[in-house]
Amino acid sequence: MNYQWYPGHMTKAVRMMKENINLVDMIIEVIDARIPVASRNPDIDELGKGKARLLILNKADLSDPVQNKAWTDFYKSQGYLVMEMDSRTGKNMKDVKKCMTLACADKIERDRQRGIKNRPIRAMVAGIPNVGKSTFINHLTGKSSAKTGNKPGVTKGKQWIMLGSSLQLLDTPGILWPKFEDEEVGAHLAMIGSMNDEKIDSGELAIDLLRTLEKSYADIVFKKYNISDTQVEEEVESEQLLSSYAGILTCIAKNRNLVLSGNRVDYTRAADLLLDDFRSGRLGRITLERPV
Repeated sequence: MNYQWYPGHMTKAVRMMKENINLVDMIIEVIDARIPVASRNPDIDELGKGKARLLILNKADLSDPVQNKAWTDFYKSQGYLVMEMDSRTGKNMKDVKKCMTLACADKIERDRQRGIKNRPIRAMVAGIPNVGKSTFINHLTGKSSAKTGNKPGVTKGKQWIMLGSSLQLLDTPGILWPKFEDEEVGAHLAMIGSMNDEKIDSGELAIDLLRTLEKSYADIVFKKYNISDTQVEEEVESEQLLSSYAGILTCIAKNRNLVLSGNRVDYTRAADLLLDDFRSGRLGRITLERPV
């Protein structure tokens, strides 16, 4: 399946960000630690040329801790300041403020030489939909300054948020880009919920997720749903299924009693269960991408 989603309000959001980029000293980009490549919008890199940069590897509590370190080291080697973050708990928020000051050290020194004192650091907070950007802001400010939600598109406009007298944040809507040249990028974005689920076939997405997990995390799925290779093989044969992935979904449905009238397997509920368990972390700590 070719996953694409670019609602009209995102074009307006990109234009707004371009209009305001000269007002800020740095960009804080919030990305999802489970897909540290696919959750980075290339438009933000282009927009942020010449600006101090801080990458927040958000939802690090849901991603593989070994890969968290690998990705942190990778992006640091690319010249970014990087922090792992669980925005739900707000842990390490004091370190974020210190990191912002460090990122803007050159700007602060230039101000000092010009006799400008105590001018606040202005940061644009950017990211794709549903990476936890607004929750991150609320923990950073210590109050509900930004709207939050568990689906993409909650933040629709810009807003300036004050962090005392020394820091100012410009919250921006989550933006994707018009076309994903790499189909895997689109699939990974759909898997973490950064697209509109109503536009996506959950059964196809669940099978794509199983195909991806097979590379490094196949055992997690089998243990979570009490599935065996033998059971999968039997279901593929008896139901005349097209793939082992469909067999796994069938096993999930039967083992969790997800059936329709006539004892028919409810593939949709099985697919939704798998996707929900992955997105919530109930499936385990998983990272879908690896550094080059």
